Amino acid sequence: MYNGKIVLCGANSYEEKYYLNPDFEQLPDHVKDELKIMCVLYVNDVGGILTLVYEENGDLCFEVTSAEGDAMFDEIGSRLKIKQLQQEKAELLQSLQLYYRVFFMGEDLEL
Repeated sequence: MYNGKIVLCGANSYEEKYYLNPDFEQLPDHVKDELKIMCVLYVNDVGGILTLVYEENGDLCFEVTSAEGDAMFDEIGSRLKIKQLQQEKAELLQSLQLYYRVFFMGEDLEL
């Protein structure tokens, strides 16, 4: 059903917008709020465009882009911020990854 990359959410510092993929509207409000806060604060800190993307294998990863020649985008700060978010939000990110694998990819849970 789902092939290729699927965007979960993202934020754009240039247009000051946040996006949540409508396929994930059924997530609990507190999870959606946490994602929004995380993405918006990220682009507020380092600029550019941040998207959380599910890879074909179901892994959730951060993808960052910036406008060509954007002197305000902090590439080093971006890498550090992503590492910080991966540590601080590990439980949330793992839960979202598991959710995607079970409900979108149809994997069975092995507990």
